[in-house]
Amino acid sequence: MTNLFTPFLSGFLLSAALIMAIGAQNLFVLRQGLRRDHVGPIVLLCGSADALLIAAGVAGMGAFLAAIPRLTMVLSLGGAGFLAWYGVSALRRMASPEAMAVTQSASLSLPRALATTAAFTFLNPHVYLDTVLLMGTAGSSQPEVLRPFFVAGAATASFAWFTALGYGARVLEPVFARPAAWRVLDALVGAVMLTLAASLLGHALLS
Repeated sequence: MTNLFTPFLSGFLLSAALIMAIGAQNLFVLRQGLRRDHVGPIVLLCGSADALLIAAGVAGMGAFLAAIPRLTMVLSLGGAGFLAWYGVSALRRMASPEAMAVTQSASLSLPRALATTAAFTFLNPHVYLDTVLLMGTAGSSQPEVLRPFFVAGAATASFAWFTALGYGARVLEPVFARPAAWRVLDALVGAVMLTLAASLLGHALLS
């Protein structure tokens, strides 16, 4: 049992360390959690995507992607465009004179919420660096028979994090009952998205 728990714990801790950084996907999940807007499907999609990408990386997809630098450039350009659009949208919401209370803000349809979640997940080249390449390399270093336990640990960390972020966000709802709090959040979202967009664009142009 100890031998099986070690790779599980290794995958869990590495995944948790990578996923908890403030980024575009986490901020979107947080915002949807505050709004209580399609939280379950969004959490399921985020966790499932991570599990799939980590499993693919451990299975050898990381080496395949590393051999196709043009794909990284295409993802960087697409991701930069999407993040820039979302960042500008957040800044426009921040500058809006209307109240930004949760109950007054327009809700996304489920297909649009899932499409936006998928874009944050799959148009970000860093997700492939973290899950497919880095996690894949770490998982591949495990004995073959123990690799599924590494993947299971990493996937568990991802599902646990997104569940806590999406459903735990409602604890902050009293704070975000004030329009000013939403404006601060949208300012943070806009700044992070535009910074990431500039970083991806620079990476694409320099690669």
